[in-house]
Amino acid sequence: MAKVTFIGAGSTVFAKNLMGDILSFPELAKSTITLFDVNQERLETSKIVAEKVAAAVGAKPKIEITTDRKKALKNADYAINMIQVGGYKPSTVIDFEIPKKYGLRQTIADTLGIGGIMRALRTIPVLLDMQRDMEKVCPDVVHLNYVNPMAMNIMALRRASPIMSVGLCHSVQGTAEQLAGDIGVPIEEINYICAGINHVAFYLKFERNGEDLYPKIAEVARRNNKDIPKRWDDLSDVVRYEMFRRLGYFVTESSEHFSEYSPWFIKEKHPELIEEFEIPLDEYPRRCVNQIARWEQVRKEMEDPNSTLEVHRSHEYGSLIIHSMETGTPRVVYGNVPNNGLIENLPQTAIVEVPCLVDKSGLQPTKIGNLPPHLAALMQTNINVQALTVEAILTGKREHIYHAAMLDPHTSAELTLDQIWNMTDELLEAHGEYIPAQLRKAA
Repeated sequence: MAKVTFIGAGSTVFAKNLMGDILSFPELAKSTITLFDVNQERLETSKIVAEKVAAAVGAKPKIEITTDRKKALKNADYAINMIQVGGYKPSTVIDFEIPKKYGLRQTIADTLGIGGIMRALRTIPVLLDMQRDMEKVCPDVVHLNYVNPMAMNIMALRRASPIMSVGLCHSVQGTAEQLAGDIGVPIEEINYICAGINHVAFYLKFERNGEDLYPKIAEVARRNNKDIPKRWDDLSDVVRYEMFRRLGYFVTESSEHFSEYSPWFIKEKHPELIEEFEIPLDEYPRRCVNQIARWEQVRKEMEDPNSTLEVHRSHEYGSLIIHSMETGTPRVVYGNVPNNGLIENLPQTAIVEVPCLVDKSGLQPTKIGNLPPHLAALMQTNINVQALTVEAILTGKREHIYHAAMLDPHTSAELTLDQIWNMTDELLEAHGEYIPAQLRKAA
Protein backbone atom coordinates (compact mmCIF):
# COMPACT_ATOMS: atom_id res chain seq x y z
CA MET A 1 0.00 0.00 0.00
CA ALA A 2 0.99 3.62 -0.46
CA LYS A 3 2.97 5.58 2.10
CA VAL A 4 1.67 9.12 2.53
CA THR A 5 3.76 11.56 4.58
CA PHE A 6 2.13 14.66 6.03
CA ILE A 7 4.67 17.48 6.43
CA GLY A 8 3.46 20.03 8.95
CA ALA A 9 0.92 17.58 10.37
CA GLY A 10 0.50 19.86 13.39
CA SER A 11 -1.99 21.71 11.18
CA THR A 12 -4.40 19.28 12.74
CA VAL A 13 -7.74 20.38 11.29
CA PHE A 14 -6.47 20.51 7.69
CA ALA A 15 -4.62 17.23 8.17
CA LYS A 16 -7.83 15.67 9.53
CA ASN A 17 -9.74 16.63 6.38
CA LEU A 18 -7.06 15.25 4.05
CA MET A 19 -6.68 12.03 6.04
CA GLY A 20 -10.44 11.57 5.94
CA ASP A 21 -10.42 12.03 2.18
CA ILE A 22 -7.62 9.49 1.70
CA LEU A 23 -8.82 6.81 4.08
CA SER A 24 -12.40 7.01 2.78
CA PHE A 25 -11.23 5.26 -0.38
CA PRO A 26 -11.29 1.47 0.24
CA GLU A 27 -8.20 1.07 -1.97
CA LEU A 28 -6.26 3.43 0.33
CA ALA A 29 -7.69 2.27 3.67
CA LYS A 30 -4.56 0.31 4.61
CA SER A 31 -2.06 2.99 3.60
CA THR A 32 0.81 4.05 5.83
CA ILE A 33 0.12 7.54 7.17
CA THR A 34 3.28 9.18 8.52
CA LEU A 35 2.79 12.44 10.40
CA PHE A 36 5.74 14.83 10.71
CA ASP A 37 5.91 18.13 12.57
CA VAL A 38 8.44 20.07 14.62
CA ASN A 39 5.86 20.50 17.41
CA GLN A 40 5.64 17.24 19.38
CA GLU A 41 2.50 18.27 21.29
CA ARG A 42 0.53 19.08 18.16
CA LEU A 43 1.87 15.91 16.56
CA GLU A 44 0.44 13.81 19.40
CA THR A 45 -2.94 15.47 18.89
CA SER A 46 -2.81 14.77 15.16
CA LYS A 47 -2.07 11.09 15.85
CA ILE A 48 -5.17 10.83 18.04
CA VAL A 49 -7.18 12.54 15.31
CA ALA A 50 -5.77 10.17 12.66
CA GLU A 51 -6.84 7.17 14.73
CA LYS A 52 -10.34 8.59 15.16
CA VAL A 53 -10.61 9.38 11.44
CA ALA A 54 -9.61 5.81 10.61
CA ALA A 55 -12.19 4.45 13.03
CA ALA A 56 -14.89 6.71 11.61
CA VAL A 57 -14.41 5.44 8.05
CA GLY A 58 -13.61 1.83 8.96
CA ALA A 59 -10.03 2.04 7.68
CA LYS A 60 -7.02 0.21 9.10
CA PRO A 61 -3.98 2.30 8.17
CA LYS A 62 -0.55 2.14 9.72
CA ILE A 63 -0.15 5.46 11.56
CA GLU A 64 3.31 6.78 12.45
CA ILE A 65 4.48 10.05 13.98
CA THR A 66 7.97 11.54 14.09
CA THR A 67 9.79 14.84 14.50
CA ASP A 68 12.55 13.53 12.20
CA ARG A 69 11.78 14.82 8.72
CA LYS A 70 14.12 12.52 6.83
CA LYS A 71 12.72 9.51 8.68
CA ALA A 72 9.19 10.63 7.87
CA LEU A 73 10.01 10.95 4.17
CA LYS A 74 11.94 7.67 3.80
CA ASN A 75 10.30 5.60 1.02
CA ALA A 76 7.29 7.92 0.85
CA ASP A 77 5.15 7.61 -2.27
CA TYR A 78 3.37 10.90 -1.62
CA ALA A 79 4.29 13.88 0.55
CA ILE A 80 1.58 16.38 1.45
CA ASN A 81 3.07 19.69 2.53
CA MET A 82 1.22 22.15 4.78
CA ILE A 83 3.94 23.95 6.74
CA GLN A 84 4.08 27.60 7.75
CA VAL A 85 7.46 29.15 8.50
CA GLY A 86 7.47 31.81 11.19
CA GLY A 87 3.83 31.45 12.23
CA TYR A 88 1.63 34.25 13.48
CA LYS A 89 4.34 35.49 15.80
CA PRO A 90 6.76 36.77 14.87
CA SER A 91 6.40 36.59 11.10
CA THR A 92 2.79 37.45 10.26
CA VAL A 93 2.79 40.32 12.75
CA ILE A 94 5.99 41.68 11.18
CA ASP A 95 4.59 41.35 7.64
CA PHE A 96 1.57 43.49 8.55
CA GLU A 97 2.83 45.98 11.12
CA ILE A 98 5.99 47.26 9.40
CA PRO A 99 4.25 48.04 6.06
CA LYS A 100 1.51 49.85 8.01
CA LYS A 101 4.12 52.35 9.20
CA TYR A 102 4.70 53.28 5.57
CA GLY A 103 1.00 53.52 4.75
CA LEU A 104 0.76 50.12 3.06
CA ARG A 105 -2.24 48.10 4.21
CA GLN A 106 -2.89 44.42 3.44
CA THR A 107 -5.60 41.80 3.87
CA ILE A 108 -3.99 38.32 3.68
CA ALA A 109 -0.35 38.95 2.61
CA ASP A 110 0.54 35.35 1.80
CA THR A 111 0.65 35.25 -2.01
CA LEU A 112 1.84 38.53 -3.47
CA GLY A 113 2.65 42.02 -2.22
CA ILE A 114 5.38 42.71 0.28
CA GLY A 115 3.87 40.14 2.65
CA GLY A 116 3.95 37.45 -0.01
CA ILE A 117 7.54 38.32 -0.90
CA MET A 118 8.64 38.01 2.72
CA ARG A 119 6.74 34.75 3.17
CA ALA A 120 8.53 33.34 0.12
CA LEU A 121 11.92 34.44 1.44
CA ARG A 122 11.47 32.50 4.66
CA THR A 123 9.54 29.52 3.20
CA ILE A 124 11.34 28.57 0.00
CA PRO A 125 14.73 27.85 1.64
CA VAL A 126 12.99 25.40 3.99
CA LEU A 127 11.20 23.75 1.07
CA LEU A 128 14.44 23.46 -0.88
CA ASP A 129 16.11 21.77 2.09
CA MET A 130 13.11 19.46 2.35
CA GLN A 131 13.41 18.50 -1.29
CA ARG A 132 17.08 17.69 -0.83
CA ASP A 133 15.92 15.15 1.77
CA MET A 134 13.40 13.81 -0.75
CA GLU A 135 16.10 13.36 -3.38
CA LYS A 136 17.99 11.14 -0.95
CA VAL A 137 15.27 9.06 0.69
CA CYS A 138 12.25 9.11 -1.68
CA PRO A 139 13.38 10.31 -5.13
CA ASP A 140 10.20 9.08 -6.85
CA VAL A 141 7.84 10.83 -4.41
CA VAL A 142 4.96 12.99 -5.64
CA HIS A 143 5.14 16.19 -3.61
CA LEU A 144 1.69 17.77 -3.15
CA ASN A 145 2.27 21.33 -1.95
CA TYR A 146 -0.49 23.31 -0.24
CA VAL A 147 1.88 26.00 1.07
CA ASN A 148 1.69 29.66 -0.02
CA PRO A 149 2.97 31.62 -1.83
CA MET A 150 2.05 28.79 -4.18
CA ALA A 151 3.43 30.00 -7.50
CA MET A 152 6.72 31.20 -6.03
CA ASN A 153 7.21 27.98 -4.08
CA ILE A 154 6.60 25.71 -7.07
CA MET A 155 8.69 27.92 -9.37
CA ALA A 156 11.69 27.62 -7.06
CA LEU A 157 11.21 23.91 -6.37
CA ARG A 158 10.85 22.91 -10.01
CA ARG A 159 13.87 25.01 -11.01
CA ALA A 160 16.10 23.62 -8.27
CA SER A 161 15.11 19.96 -7.99
CA PRO A 162 13.98 16.99 -10.12
CA ILE A 163 11.36 16.05 -7.49
CA MET A 164 7.84 16.03 -8.93
CA SER A 165 6.18 18.92 -7.09
CA VAL A 166 2.69 20.16 -7.90
CA GLY A 167 0.87 23.01 -6.21
CA LEU A 168 -2.67 22.36 -5.00
CA CYS A 169 -5.23 24.98 -4.05
CA HIS A 170 -8.98 24.95 -3.52
CA SER A 171 -9.81 28.29 -5.13
CA VAL A 172 -10.83 26.88 -8.54
CA GLN A 173 -13.31 24.29 -7.28
CA GLY A 174 -14.33 26.42 -4.29
CA THR A 175 -15.20 29.46 -6.39
CA ALA A 176 -17.03 27.28 -8.93
CA GLU A 177 -19.22 25.96 -6.11
CA GLN A 178 -19.83 29.49 -4.86
CA LEU A 179 -20.73 30.80 -8.32
CA ALA A 180 -23.12 27.90 -8.78
CA GLY A 181 -24.85 28.97 -5.58
CA ASP A 182 -24.90 32.62 -6.64
CA ILE A 183 -26.74 31.80 -9.88
CA GLY A 184 -28.87 28.97 -8.49
CA VAL A 185 -27.50 26.14 -10.64
CA PRO A 186 -26.38 22.84 -9.02
CA ILE A 187 -22.60 22.52 -9.24
CA GLU A 188 -23.01 18.93 -10.48
CA GLU A 189 -24.62 20.28 -13.66
CA ILE A 190 -21.85 22.76 -14.45
CA ASN A 191 -18.90 22.23 -16.76
CA TYR A 192 -16.06 24.72 -16.59
CA ILE A 193 -12.55 25.34 -17.84
CA CYS A 194 -10.32 27.59 -15.79
CA ALA A 195 -6.74 28.73 -16.40
CA GLY A 196 -4.17 31.30 -15.35
CA ILE A 197 -1.89 31.53 -12.35
CA ASN A 198 -2.65 30.55 -8.78
CA HIS A 199 -5.22 32.92 -7.24
CA VAL A 200 -5.45 34.85 -10.54
CA ALA A 201 -7.02 32.21 -12.77
CA PHE A 202 -10.23 32.88 -14.69
CA TYR A 203 -13.12 30.71 -15.84
CA LEU A 204 -12.79 30.65 -19.61
CA LYS A 205 -15.91 28.51 -19.85
CA PHE A 206 -18.75 28.16 -17.35
CA GLU A 207 -21.60 26.14 -18.89
CA ARG A 208 -24.54 23.81 -18.29
CA ASN A 209 -25.39 21.39 -21.10
CA GLY A 210 -23.69 23.69 -23.60
CA GLU A 211 -25.46 26.80 -22.28
CA ASP A 212 -23.14 29.68 -21.41
CA LEU A 213 -23.83 30.61 -17.76
CA TYR A 214 -21.93 33.89 -17.84
CA PRO A 215 -25.15 35.83 -18.60
CA LYS A 216 -26.55 34.55 -15.29
CA ILE A 217 -23.37 35.70 -13.51
CA ALA A 218 -23.79 39.07 -15.23
CA GLU A 219 -27.29 39.35 -13.75
CA VAL A 220 -25.79 39.01 -10.27
CA ALA A 221 -23.08 41.53 -11.14
CA ARG A 222 -25.72 44.15 -12.07
CA ARG A 223 -26.99 44.24 -8.49
CA ASN A 224 -26.00 46.95 -6.07
CA ASN A 225 -22.89 46.08 -4.09
CA LYS A 226 -24.90 45.55 -0.92
CA ASP A 227 -26.95 42.89 -2.74
CA ILE A 228 -23.98 40.87 -4.00
CA PRO A 229 -24.16 37.44 -2.27
CA LYS A 230 -21.91 36.92 0.73
CA ARG A 231 -19.65 33.91 0.87
CA TRP A 232 -19.95 31.00 3.29
CA ASP A 233 -17.65 32.88 5.71
CA ASP A 234 -19.88 35.99 5.49
CA LEU A 235 -17.17 37.99 3.73
CA SER A 236 -17.97 40.20 0.77
CA ASP A 237 -17.33 39.34 -2.88
CA VAL A 238 -17.80 42.85 -4.19
CA VAL A 239 -14.23 43.12 -5.50
CA ARG A 240 -14.51 40.00 -7.65
CA TYR A 241 -17.83 41.05 -9.12
CA GLU A 242 -16.37 44.48 -9.88
CA MET A 243 -13.49 42.81 -11.70
CA PHE A 244 -15.98 40.65 -13.62
CA ARG A 245 -17.77 43.84 -14.75
CA ARG A 246 -14.44 45.24 -15.96
CA LEU A 247 -12.86 42.11 -17.44
CA GLY A 248 -15.76 39.92 -18.56
CA TYR A 249 -14.40 36.85 -16.77
CA PHE A 250 -14.66 35.72 -13.15
CA VAL A 251 -11.49 35.26 -11.10
CA THR A 252 -10.90 32.34 -8.76
CA GLU A 253 -9.44 33.79 -5.60
CA SER A 254 -11.45 35.66 -2.96
CA SER A 255 -12.12 39.38 -2.97
CA GLU A 256 -9.90 40.07 0.03
CA HIS A 257 -7.03 38.27 -1.69
CA PHE A 258 -7.55 39.88 -5.09
CA SER A 259 -7.77 43.38 -3.64
CA GLU A 260 -4.07 43.20 -2.77
CA TYR A 261 -2.94 41.66 -6.07
CA SER A 262 -3.93 44.82 -7.93
CA PRO A 263 -3.44 48.61 -7.58
CA TRP A 264 -7.08 49.67 -7.56
CA PHE A 265 -8.77 48.89 -4.26
CA ILE A 266 -6.60 49.43 -1.16
CA LYS A 267 -5.47 53.04 -1.36
CA GLU A 268 -4.53 55.17 1.63
CA LYS A 269 -5.56 58.38 -0.17
CA HIS A 270 -8.96 56.91 -1.05
CA PRO A 271 -10.28 55.32 2.15
CA GLU A 272 -13.79 55.44 0.73
CA LEU A 273 -12.83 52.51 -1.50
CA ILE A 274 -12.36 50.28 1.55
CA GLU A 275 -15.97 50.86 2.52
CA GLU A 276 -17.36 50.75 -1.02
CA PHE A 277 -15.72 47.42 -1.80
CA GLU A 278 -16.07 46.02 1.74
CA ILE A 279 -12.37 45.14 2.02
CA PRO A 280 -11.41 43.49 5.34
CA LEU A 281 -8.00 44.98 6.12
CA ASP A 282 -5.78 42.87 8.42
CA GLU A 283 -8.03 39.88 7.77
CA TYR A 284 -5.32 37.22 8.07
CA PRO A 285 -4.01 38.37 11.48
CA ARG A 286 -7.62 38.40 12.68
CA ARG A 287 -8.06 34.80 11.54
CA CYS A 288 -4.82 33.81 13.25
CA VAL A 289 -5.88 35.36 16.56
CA ASN A 290 -9.25 33.61 16.40
CA GLN A 291 -7.68 30.24 15.54
CA ILE A 292 -5.14 30.52 18.35
CA ALA A 293 -7.89 31.43 20.82
CA ARG A 294 -9.97 28.41 19.75
CA TRP A 295 -7.14 25.90 19.54
CA GLU A 296 -7.17 24.67 23.14
CA GLN A 297 -10.90 24.01 22.99
CA VAL A 298 -10.57 22.29 19.62
CA ARG A 299 -7.67 20.20 20.92
CA LYS A 300 -9.62 19.09 24.00
CA GLU A 301 -12.59 18.09 21.87
CA MET A 302 -10.42 16.12 19.46
CA GLU A 303 -8.47 14.37 22.22
CA ASP A 304 -11.55 13.53 24.31
CA PRO A 305 -11.49 9.69 24.52
CA ASN A 306 -15.29 9.64 24.61
CA SER A 307 -15.72 11.71 21.44
CA THR A 308 -15.91 10.56 17.85
CA LEU A 309 -15.19 12.49 14.70
CA GLU A 310 -17.50 12.96 11.75
CA VAL A 311 -15.71 12.63 8.43
CA HIS A 312 -17.04 14.33 5.33
CA ARG A 313 -15.20 14.39 2.02
CA SER A 314 -13.65 17.78 1.31
CA HIS A 315 -13.14 19.34 -2.11
CA GLU A 316 -9.33 19.17 -1.86
CA TYR A 317 -7.55 17.46 -4.74
CA GLY A 318 -4.84 15.65 -2.77
CA SER A 319 -6.67 12.38 -2.13
CA LEU A 320 -8.05 12.29 -5.68
CA ILE A 321 -4.53 12.47 -7.11
CA ILE A 322 -3.31 9.69 -4.82
CA HIS A 323 -6.29 7.48 -5.58
CA SER A 324 -6.02 8.00 -9.35
CA MET A 325 -2.28 7.29 -9.38
CA GLU A 326 -2.73 4.16 -7.27
CA THR A 327 -5.78 2.74 -9.05
CA GLY A 328 -5.61 4.23 -12.54
CA THR A 329 -9.01 5.90 -12.17
CA PRO A 330 -8.84 8.91 -14.52
CA ARG A 331 -9.78 12.30 -13.11
CA VAL A 332 -9.29 15.97 -13.91
CA VAL A 333 -7.90 18.17 -11.16
CA TYR A 334 -6.39 21.66 -11.20
CA GLY A 335 -2.68 21.85 -10.50
CA ASN A 336 0.04 24.48 -10.42
CA VAL A 337 2.79 23.34 -12.79
CA PRO A 338 5.53 24.85 -14.99
CA ASN A 339 4.04 26.51 -18.07
CA ASN A 340 6.22 24.89 -20.75
CA GLY A 341 3.87 25.89 -23.57
CA LEU A 342 0.57 25.29 -21.78
CA ILE A 343 -0.44 28.96 -21.92
CA GLU A 344 1.24 30.51 -24.91
CA ASN A 345 0.96 34.19 -23.97
CA LEU A 346 2.46 33.82 -20.50
CA PRO A 347 6.20 33.33 -19.81
CA GLN A 348 7.24 29.72 -20.31
CA THR A 349 9.03 29.75 -16.94
CA ALA A 350 5.88 30.83 -15.09
CA ILE A 351 3.88 28.49 -12.88
CA VAL A 352 0.38 28.17 -14.27
CA GLU A 353 -2.82 26.71 -12.86
CA VAL A 354 -4.52 24.50 -15.43
CA PRO A 355 -6.67 21.36 -15.63
CA CYS A 356 -4.60 18.18 -15.36
CA LEU A 357 -5.59 14.62 -16.22
CA VAL A 358 -4.35 12.27 -13.51
CA ASP A 359 -4.11 8.48 -13.70
CA LYS A 360 -1.40 5.85 -13.23
CA SER A 361 0.84 7.89 -15.53
CA GLY A 362 0.72 10.82 -13.12
CA LEU A 363 -0.39 14.38 -13.77
CA GLN A 364 -0.75 15.40 -17.40
CA PRO A 365 -1.46 19.14 -17.76
CA THR A 366 -3.84 20.43 -20.44
CA LYS A 367 -2.61 22.80 -23.14
CA ILE A 368 -4.78 25.94 -23.06
CA GLY A 369 -3.27 28.07 -25.85
CA ASN A 370 -3.67 31.83 -25.61
CA LEU A 371 -5.59 33.51 -22.81
CA PRO A 372 -7.61 36.65 -23.56
CA PRO A 373 -4.87 39.29 -23.83
CA HIS A 374 -6.10 41.52 -21.01
CA LEU A 375 -6.16 38.56 -18.60
CA ALA A 376 -2.62 37.58 -19.58
CA ALA A 377 -1.48 41.19 -19.08
CA LEU A 378 -2.99 41.26 -15.59
CA MET A 379 -1.29 37.98 -14.68
CA GLN A 380 2.04 39.24 -15.99
CA THR A 381 2.11 41.96 -13.31
CA ASN A 382 1.99 39.19 -10.69
CA ILE A 383 4.44 36.91 -12.49
CA ASN A 384 7.02 39.71 -12.50
CA VAL A 385 7.00 39.75 -8.70
CA GLN A 386 7.06 35.96 -8.43
CA ALA A 387 10.01 35.56 -10.80
CA LEU A 388 12.14 38.27 -9.18
CA THR A 389 11.53 36.91 -5.68
CA VAL A 390 12.54 33.40 -6.77
CA GLU A 391 15.57 34.82 -8.56
CA ALA A 392 16.67 36.54 -5.33
CA ILE A 393 16.42 33.27 -3.38
CA LEU A 394 18.10 31.01 -5.92
CA THR A 395 20.94 33.42 -6.75
CA GLY A 396 21.37 35.09 -3.35
CA LYS A 397 21.10 38.53 -4.98
CA ARG A 398 19.39 40.81 -2.45
CA GLU A 399 18.77 43.53 -5.05
CA HIS A 400 16.06 41.43 -6.68
CA ILE A 401 14.00 41.63 -3.48
CA TYR A 402 13.81 45.40 -3.96
CA HIS A 403 13.02 44.89 -7.64
CA ALA A 404 10.17 42.52 -6.78
CA ALA A 405 8.71 45.03 -4.31
CA MET A 406 9.14 47.90 -6.80
CA LEU A 407 7.13 46.02 -9.43
CA ASP A 408 4.42 44.75 -7.10
CA PRO A 409 1.11 46.29 -8.26
CA HIS A 410 -0.22 47.26 -4.84
CA THR A 411 3.09 48.34 -3.29
CA SER A 412 4.13 50.47 -6.28
CA ALA A 413 0.74 52.19 -6.35
CA GLU A 414 1.09 53.33 -2.75
CA LEU A 415 4.77 53.99 -1.95
CA THR A 416 7.72 55.93 -3.33
CA LEU A 417 10.93 54.18 -4.32
CA ASP A 418 12.66 55.33 -1.14
CA GLN A 419 9.77 54.07 0.98
CA ILE A 420 9.83 50.69 -0.79
CA TRP A 421 13.56 50.21 -0.23
CA ASN A 422 13.46 51.41 3.38
CA MET A 423 10.47 49.20 4.18
CA THR A 424 12.18 46.19 2.59
CA ASP A 425 15.33 46.81 4.63
CA GLU A 426 13.31 47.05 7.82
CA LEU A 427 11.37 43.87 7.07
CA LEU A 428 14.50 41.86 6.27
CA GLU A 429 16.13 42.98 9.49
CA ALA A 430 13.01 42.25 11.56
CA HIS A 431 12.65 38.71 10.20
CA GLY A 432 16.24 37.98 11.18
CA GLU A 433 17.31 34.36 10.89
CA TYR A 434 14.10 33.35 9.12
CA ILE A 435 15.68 35.00 6.04
CA PRO A 436 18.79 33.37 4.45
CA ALA A 437 21.99 35.08 5.62
CA GLN A 438 23.10 36.22 2.15
CA LEU A 439 19.79 38.04 1.67
CA ARG A 440 19.94 39.76 5.06
CA LYS A 441 23.25 41.47 4.29
CA ALA A 442 22.86 44.90 2.71
CA ALA A 443 25.23 45.72 -0.12
